[in-house]
Amino acid sequence: MASVNRQWLLASRPVGFPQASDFRLAETPVPKPGPDQMLVRTLWLSVDPYMRGRMSDRKSYAAPVPINGVLEGGTVARVEASNLPKFKAGAIVESRFGWQDYALSDGKGVRIVDPSLAPVQTALFVLGMPGLTAYFGLLDIGQAKPGETVLVSGAAGAVGSLAGQIAKIIGARAVGIAGGADKVRHVVKDLGFDAAFDYKAARDSGAAYYSAEIGRLCPQGVDVYFDNVGGEITDAAFIHLNDRARVAVCGQISQYNAEQPELGPRLLGQLVVKRARAEGFLVFQFASRYAEGLNRMAEWLKAGKLKYRETITEGLEHAPGAFMSMLRGGNVGKALVKVADG
Repeated sequence: MASVNRQWLLASRPVGFPQASDFRLAETPVPKPGPDQMLVRTLWLSVDPYMRGRMSDRKSYAAPVPINGVLEGGTVARVEASNLPKFKAGAIVESRFGWQDYALSDGKGVRIVDPSLAPVQTALFVLGMPGLTAYFGLLDIGQAKPGETVLVSGAAGAVGSLAGQIAKIIGARAVGIAGGADKVRHVVKDLGFDAAFDYKAARDSGAAYYSAEIGRLCPQGVDVYFDNVGGEITDAAFIHLNDRARVAVCGQISQYNAEQPELGPRLLGQLVVKRARAEGFLVFQFASRYAEGLNRMAEWLKAGKLKYRETITEGLEHAPGAFMSMLRGGNVGKALVKVADG
């Protein structure tokens, strides 16, 4: 076991898009577990859009990372030493241990990962937070039903790619919005969406282009819109909502790095006209039902009904670059950092 623990700290709060100078790599001694603690070694680190909010000091659903604090992040780790009866040395676990090689834990909020189900890093993707977000967001918030049309923005990302596939599994029609021709091909050919379009193909036309494409691919309108991006794409989607449509607001990645919020919202009147409902949600509100979601996702994965792709960056030292690339849309599927071999 190493004697040094590398930790990525928040050096400064980003103004607009994060810069390399907003991160600082520190080295500290590897801690030793106390009587009611265990020491874990990070194997995989997840980089996700929500982390951008934690780097700011705006009031939100969770406290911001303090300056010089270890950056927030979900991890899969191996138990190195333990004084907790439930967690034996060598066990693989998942929790939010952050951007560091080693961490101490009292076991709260930690789940044991079964390596026989799937590669352990899927605990950060299909069989973890993104999978649960897609599952509950689409089925509980969106209330998607067989025969309906489900429109998913950010369709090539971790959550969107799963939301569209779940729509197909239950018998709905899935239409995706993704950035780039390669991602569109992946969404349709690999993931099985019925159709998709490239929002980058005519960026200068903005909402007019988005609306035309949604109208072309959703000729019967949109019953469920799974919103990962916000902005002009969401404006365009609202125009095509059907009566009694549901909008599941999962994320607003187009807005996370804006120094000033965009003007809007502009089309909420469509909710009145269509008697539609828009609801934001956090996956944590379904914590009491995680077992249900994980069991169904594991069944679908084992049956070959769910496919996934990972964008892997090797080495904790490259975590900031992986995070910034993800914010720019550089990933297909789940963005992960491989920190150590399992």
